[in-house]
Amino acid sequence: MLATLIVFAASYTVIAIGRLPGFRVGRASAAVIGATAMIAVHALTLDQAFLAVDYNTLVLLFGMMIVIAYLRISGFFRLAAAKGLRHTRGPVELLIAVVLIAGVLSAFLLNDAVCLALTPLVLDVARSLRRNPVPYLLALAMASNVGSVATITGNPQNAIIGMASHIGYGRFTLSLFPVAGLGLALTVAVIVASFRNEFRFTERFAFESEHIRVLPGVMWKSFVTAFGMVVFFFLGYPAPLVALVGAAFLLFTRRVKPERVFTEVDWPLLMMFGGLFVIVAGLERTPFFQALPSLAAHVRLSNVGALSALSAVLSNVVSNVPAVLLLKPFIPHLAYSARAWLALAMSSTLAGNLTVLGSVANLIVIQGARREVEIRFWDYFKVGAPLTFLTLAVGILWLSR
Repeated sequence: MLATLIVFAASYTVIAIGRLPGFRVGRASAAVIGATAMIAVHALTLDQAFLAVDYNTLVLLFGMMIVIAYLRISGFFRLAAAKGLRHTRGPVELLIAVVLIAGVLSAFLLNDAVCLALTPLVLDVARSLRRNPVPYLLALAMASNVGSVATITGNPQNAIIGMASHIGYGRFTLSLFPVAGLGLALTVAVIVASFRNEFRFTERFAFESEHIRVLPGVMWKSFVTAFGMVVFFFLGYPAPLVALVGAAFLLFTRRVKPERVFTEVDWPLLMMFGGLFVIVAGLERTPFFQALPSLAAHVRLSNVGALSALSAVLSNVVSNVPAVLLLKPFIPHLAYSARAWLALAMSSTLAGNLTVLGSVANLIVIQGARREVEIRFWDYFKVGAPLTFLTLAVGILWLSR
């Protein structure tokens, strides 16, 4: 048990820091090394490690990544965002457009991919209009986090929860869509209040026409496939199967080389998931961990507020995906477990807006814009902190009703 606890603690420490100092070991590498160490110290056998991996979640994420890759390659994201942004006529309208586009797209597609596709466009628009790009970039990152709360396919942690909880896609969306909608409205309000000088004036914008290169055939095929997948999700078909069929359909093409598509897949994220499944499974087999579910009942984790607070703290210590995997074994033992699953999804996602390091989407936006603008920790925190507390309060009140 001691060896298992050491492996777990070391793995999660590196994941929390983001890398192992002095070595080229990142989060994905740490998860793979930790999973291997769990097998080496006999925390579980190789066969048990294979069984510990949630292949439904991995297949769902892989299928979604393929579909998103085709949408991105075809130019869909840039065209959709450009159409929406070009109709704005002032700073507040531009902010609302960024929030709505990022939030709606992230509700059905992985928020990390949405940020990756839209960051250059938001930066280009702000530069062409001679606006301060920081509030619009923050809006992109924060709205993508908030919008992704709404569905199982919005972000990786929701995918894990959706597969583990067996809550249907429609029920999940119906339960958390209001939280996402109110959260997007709060995102606009908090950013406007934080950047009063940027939004004080109401001058009208004059956009110059810009040609956006698209692959029409690939774009329409990708869009129709993505739309059809969402329909089948709501009809109750197994999400991993729908995502895999959609991906396979798009791979059957003469226009785009499969190699180009596969380079768009976030393989390190999938590897990190696989490793974390094994690491947590090894910990679950220790007498120490098996005594914790009863303790969870005593500390009232069935209370939405208590669970959300713990999830939010853990999500900012070790990141939201490791936090969800760590808390996942406790949820089935709680009263009103369906509500607890939804609270975990809500809080682990909204907590990503607290700091720069709270979400991968945040890092994608900041890194993507770093050559032209620097968004420092405090720049983000002074907006992210109040937004996080307000949206968490909305989520807790909504789920506690």
